[in-house]
Amino acid sequence: MLSIIIALIVTVCVATCVLKGYKAQAVLIAGGVVLMIAAILIHGTVPLPAEQSTGSEWLDIFQFITNTFSSQSAGLGLKIMAIAGFAIYMHEIGASESLVTFLTRPLAKIKHMPYLFMAMCFIIGEFLSIFITSASGLGVLLMVTLYPLMRSVGLSRLSACAPIATAVAVEMGPGQGNVNFAADIIGINVVDYVVHYQILVAFAALTVIAVLHMVVQKTMDVKDGHIASEHMHLAEAEAETLHLEEDKKPKAPAIYAILPVIPLVLIFTFSKLVISSITMDVTTAMFVSLFITLIFEFIRRGNAKAVVDSIQYFFDGMGRQFANVVTFIVAGQTFAEGLKSIGAINTIVNAAEHAGFSPVLMTIVMVLIIMVSAILMGSGNAAFFSFANLVPEIAGKMGIAPVMMLLPMQFVAGMSRNISPIAPNMVAIAGVADVSPFDLAKRTAIPMLGGIVISVLVSIMSF
Repeated sequence: MLSIIIALIVTVCVATCVLKGYKAQAVLIAGGVVLMIAAILIHGTVPLPAEQSTGSEWLDIFQFITNTFSSQSAGLGLKIMAIAGFAIYMHEIGASESLVTFLTRPLAKIKHMPYLFMAMCFIIGEFLSIFITSASGLGVLLMVTLYPLMRSVGLSRLSACAPIATAVAVEMGPGQGNVNFAADIIGINVVDYVVHYQILVAFAALTVIAVLHMVVQKTMDVKDGHIASEHMHLAEAEAETLHLEEDKKPKAPAIYAILPVIPLVLIFTFSKLVISSITMDVTTAMFVSLFITLIFEFIRRGNAKAVVDSIQYFFDGMGRQFANVVTFIVAGQTFAEGLKSIGAINTIVNAAEHAGFSPVLMTIVMVLIIMVSAILMGSGNAAFFSFANLVPEIAGKMGIAPVMMLLPMQFVAGMSRNISPIAPNMVAIAGVADVSPFDLAKRTAIPMLGGIVISVLVSIMSF
């Protein structure tokens, strides 16, 4: 009982500190350390097996953190860093914008149907998120490209912002950090996770969200007195007033649209799906794609030094991702280890079993925890990285496969972030369009809740 009280107090303190703006990584690590210390004092539980021990149970706590940093930096962390580095490099050379331009050309045929136009912009944004994995980065890019188009067909500012803000809501594909993290926890290849588990749920969620966007945005526009047909072509000049820093980079050639797609093609080609005799992991695909891109850049610029120097964008992106994401993974694992060491997980699972909780109900509880955490913290990564590590043990004790819990949790983390008015991408997009992030959150809440419900239902019913 004492262990549960301590775990509850520490968890409440951690949540309170995060909500007050304390650095989440530091708070999670501190909470994990406190729990591991309590576990040693109460139960004599040590965080490391005998063969990895330093010889001191107290130093083992910090050795656990060292080991976690080491394993994550060389494994999952390296994947996430390489993905981010490549995405930033694509942005810097203009390849991302070329891809957006290519994908939006067919939209001209449905300009007379503004809300269908908006729904298709959402689908295009989601497709782009497979290659451009930063929610804020993709959001700002779409504000430059898709936002003026949506305004030109008569949509209000908030209606044009809503599909852009939710463009990375359904996190799918091997380029997403949460997707790689989920596959790593389950212990399967990320391509297998995407193909065998993600696609069905993602398709259902995308369909529901797109339809809800059409209904919700049109209803709210009418409620606000905005009739799209009366505003067609009146907002095209607004692109000039967007609050964006001037981009002085030269426009990339149209052929650059293929560059962001190369990693995905490589990952799926060299897998069990196509060429099974050769395997290529995500990190290798990013480096191969970078090498191909450098060749394109040399042909375009003809300046070897400038091309070589530009690779720093890739390395800077890797570094930022280490600081922002990899540290979150380590912090989440440290906190999870603390909860396990003190026996909180066993107690919770046993209590759930005695209360008659079925695996489905336990899954819904975990999903709700992720949802509330993501909304309050404004980060899907923070929520998922903090609690996903608990799933294998909980699922094992409940007698179900970890993927049954992890799949809906992973999808819900991304969608819940877009309900939060303090999420970085929501704030950035609202700032560009000069609207309130709280008003924007009202426009995204119903589509996201619909996506959350359908993703949980399809996950539970299918797996």
